[in-house]
Amino acid sequence: MIRKTGRILLNLFYYASIAVFSFIVLRIFVFGSYKIPTDSMEPAIVPGDYVLVNKLAYGTRLFDLFGAVEGKEVKIKRMPGFTRIKNNDVVVFHIPHPNTWDKIEMNMSKYFIKRCIGVPGDSLCIVNGIYTVNSDTAKRMGNYPEQLVLRDKPIELLPRGVYNTFPWDSVLKWNIKNFGPLYIPRKGDSIILDRTNTLIYKKIIEWEKGYSLSFENDTLQDNAKPLQTYTFSHNYYFMGGDKVENSQDSRYWGLLPDDLIVGKASLVWKSADPHSGAYNWNRFLKRIR
Repeated sequence: MIRKTGRILLNLFYYASIAVFSFIVLRIFVFGSYKIPTDSMEPAIVPGDYVLVNKLAYGTRLFDLFGAVEGKEVKIKRMPGFTRIKNNDVVVFHIPHPNTWDKIEMNMSKYFIKRCIGVPGDSLCIVNGIYTVNSDTAKRMGNYPEQLVLRDKPIELLPRGVYNTFPWDSVLKWNIKNFGPLYIPRKGDSIILDRTNTLIYKKIIEWEKGYSLSFENDTLQDNAKPLQTYTFSHNYYFMGGDKVENSQDSRYWGLLPDDLIVGKASLVWKSADPHSGAYNWNRFLKRIR
């Protein structure tokens, strides 16, 4: 009897261990669940939503998980996905600037969820508050009604910290009403590093190289050697929040490297009021569009 009980307990432990291990593997490589704390993606996603993220859609990332958790720089390989990131997809990614706005890093515990406004190869502008990609004024990007509100809002009513944007240059004077043109690089693209391009792309070039560069006399210097051109080794994206006047997004911190993308936000599987904890039943199993 004791031996039989022992075998049953051993079998239960064995199958429970397999189940736990399988769940962990699925969470790491297949799907993720993220609670939304802010209103930057309203009305598509609201505070208290629990979002299901498909990591297979754009391809599962393979990397040293333990090294990444410890804050080390890790090499990331992405497996083939069954779709590509498209304009207007809602995407979960690591915050590109978890510590300082001057350097791109990956922090495994800090995430953003935003809408993809521009993909590699796009040329993006904001014209009087309205996103325009590849000069196509008919195609709507992001939350168009909110952009119309911004269009009609006097500049005097916009705080300076909201109005002024990347690359924070007094000559370019980009802002949330008039921004760009900004070319979004594809892997293999080459650019001439004039003053404007240096201001725009310096951070992502430093991220690709893995060390800081100096900017002297309107010229980018790599270990005291002038860089006249540069060829990108990654794809980049422009991300924007649906709540146009209240979102930390690419208008402020610049372009997002492909390695930091976690997956596609596909479903609100649960939602609860962040203050009362009461379930928002009308948002359960709501598709994200």
